[in-house]
Amino acid sequence: MSLATRDPRRHLPLLLAALSMIGPFSIDAIFPGFPDIGRDFAVGDVALQQLLSVYLLAYAAMSLFHGALSDAYGRKPVIVIAMAIYTMASVGAALAPSFAFLLGCRVLQGLCGGAGIVVGRAVVRDTMHGEEAQRMMSKVMMIFGIAPAIAPIVGAWLLGIDGWRGIFWALSGFTLALTLGVSWFLVESHPAERRTVFRPRPLLAGYMRIGRDLPFWPLAISSSVNFSGLFLYIASAPQVIRHHLRLGADGFPWLFVPVVTGMVAGAFISGRVAGRVSAARTVSWGYMAMLSSCAISLVLSLTLDTPRVPWSTLPLALYGCGVQLAFPTLTLLLLDRFPEQRGGVSSVQAFFSLLMTSLVAGVLSPALSGSMLTLAVGATAMCSVGLGGWIWYVRLERRRLAAATACPAASVVSQIEGNEPG
Repeated sequence: MSLATRDPRRHLPLLLAALSMIGPFSIDAIFPGFPDIGRDFAVGDVALQQLLSVYLLAYAAMSLFHGALSDAYGRKPVIVIAMAIYTMASVGAALAPSFAFLLGCRVLQGLCGGAGIVVGRAVVRDTMHGEEAQRMMSKVMMIFGIAPAIAPIVGAWLLGIDGWRGIFWALSGFTLALTLGVSWFLVESHPAERRTVFRPRPLLAGYMRIGRDLPFWPLAISSSVNFSGLFLYIASAPQVIRHHLRLGADGFPWLFVPVVTGMVAGAFISGRVAGRVSAARTVSWGYMAMLSSCAISLVLSLTLDTPRVPWSTLPLALYGCGVQLAFPTLTLLLLDRFPEQRGGVSSVQAFFSLLMTSLVAGVLSPALSGSMLTLAVGATAMCSVGLGGWIWYVRLERRRLAAATACPAASVVSQIEGNEPG
């Protein structure tokens, strides 16, 4: 079967899941190497945190362009070129002679690392619709969910082989293999006749059009802030593991395994109920799980004399499950607001998500990681903001449907809670 006639969906789950893993591996795998990097370059904890902050800021800035570039030049070329540059940046990081050089390589990694997940969401929507798209998104996120747990374990293992530089050598090998895999197996889903022109003025006009769409904002807020509550713990992992739980470099699974277990479970459930349970109910289940997790974490933080495993980290499984229950539906609702500009919408959504995670990594994590209680309060606040965004969106849709169809209230509610996510 030729490339032109292959089913474009055949290899999507594995390819997109592998592309999605780059972000967690770029962040979590280097955590066990922080002490060694600090010793080698004589830098402190604040400087080491920049390895995360500069990556996320570059990731956020470039995510505004990945989708638009794929709308103009095709999905496949953008992913392949970005992965190739990421590979070279990882090699540079492994050979870094100074901390400044290492930071520069992290910036380059951030500029390219988001191409796979941003463009990948557009690929899903190019090739699938309705419950099939939700199932695919859930399947990808279920596979993706193992990355945060594997990354710090692999990072700690690599420390014993080649120190912190071995982590970046592993990243370069992974992305080189991924570049070759995407080149061969990914089928272009955005043909030339549907492509737009990549120019600053049309690009800015397109983003302004997205920005003027009122329902876009509550969906963007909800989808971005939900994960930030979980990422607060991930960004604070060195502090949580080494200082609060008093564990060594091999203690990171106590934090990441519950998170990943919950995320995989949530993605699995989301895929199973696609087409059977309404979009609104799936998102509501997600928020019930997230808020329950926050409540349990608050109670444990107030009642335990000192944080301990597994109790202090176990509630994160419930939070991760809630995030993944809500995320596929929220993402598809966003993409469906602009069917002809899905790459651009995915870029804007990724930009806001990365701004939030950059804020968490650079500001909130250092400010709130002093205790498990302050971390629980911060996660609860972010989850509440996300819930507020979802409630805002539901109310806007109810008003729109009521104005368009003049249906009674009960009929309007039944429409917004239909089986289709968009």
